[in-house]
Amino acid sequence: MLLPAKPAALDLDPAESAVLVIDMQNDFGAPGGMADLAGLDIGAVRATIDPIARVTATARSAGMPVIYLQHGYRPDLADMGAPRSKNRLAHEAAGVGRTVPTPAGGTGRQLVQGTWNTEILPELAPEPGDRVLPKTRYSGFYDTDLDATLTRLGITTLVVTGCTTSVCVESTIRDAMFRDYLPVLLADCTSEPMGRANHEASLAVIERNLGWISDAVSFTATAAAPR
Repeated sequence: MLLPAKPAALDLDPAESAVLVIDMQNDFGAPGGMADLAGLDIGAVRATIDPIARVTATARSAGMPVIYLQHGYRPDLADMGAPRSKNRLAHEAAGVGRTVPTPAGGTGRQLVQGTWNTEILPELAPEPGDRVLPKTRYSGFYDTDLDATLTRLGITTLVVTGCTTSVCVESTIRDAMFRDYLPVLLADCTSEPMGRANHEASLAVIERNLGWISDAVSFTATAAAPR
């Protein structure tokens, strides 16, 4: 089945395809999460929830694996990197590890595993059979089981959704391309709270050099078509 995409249509075989949902968690897309508390506009992230939900539902019906990537750190933050590493410095500056109130009246810790903050957004909660893989860097391939999981499942094509476009999404797509996967980013299923210019720049780079660009409507129509 040909999936309409840029720069060219791409053959989509559900038996060799998986959907990635990157970092769609409370700290990035829920009121009271880290991004919201930092004053970033989470509206763009929230606008992707419905199209991602349609994509994951269609994928499950077509027998395609749905794999969630979940960014978070151990409570002692020991896995955040060496003292002067860019990853640690950037995340310390963003307030990772800070204790904050949760919308339900409890307490959480920003981007710490096992807290409300790193839970997948309830509208996109994983279903039985889905896989959830933790990660501690922007790329979903760094020090995770993602590559081994995809290899075990016989996956060649990655249908990518999630946030944010220019950081974790683009980083994961770069690593996917380096490993000879075929990454397809659904443009209406990704977002950039730091500015539309970053989002558009990433789309251009991905289309030209790293993979393909499509959208939720094209994907759902293609994946649901009779075979």
